[in-house]
Amino acid sequence: MYTRLLKLLLAVAVFGWGISILGVVLPWSVATTGLSGLGAGPIPDDPMLNYWLRMAGGGFTMVGAVFAAILIAPRKYAVLIPLMAWLSIAEGAILLVSGLRLGLPPFPFWGDTGFCLSIGIGLLLVHPRAEREQAGDA
Repeated sequence: MYTRLLKLLLAVAVFGWGISILGVVLPWSVATTGLSGLGAGPIPDDPMLNYWLRMAGGGFTMVGAVFAAILIAPRKYAVLIPLMAWLSIAEGAILLVSGLRLGLPPFPFWGDTGFCLSIGIGLLLVHPRAEREQAGDA
């Protein structure tokens, strides 16, 4: 049961972080329209903002790729699970503090924050139990 829950959390993490690939591959006009739909104001056609979108999208996609590797081979990469959990919690804390400080509206701020904190805390709670469960199978 815990192994399945661990894989579900990892799959959600892969999707949640991996969706950032859109920030790498979408044309600037499509990406800015999408960001506006998520609550951003008008975004100028600025080469540096375009670059930063690609940089952030690439970085977040790589986090998703690490989660994908763990999902594919959870026993092989089990040592990474607590690290990725704590990094998700740290990102959630950064988003929480920043969103509150900036007075952002709930959407998408609470969703992003909740995602990171839920994945991180969930992994920390489920991973040890999944390892014990898997050890019993061996």
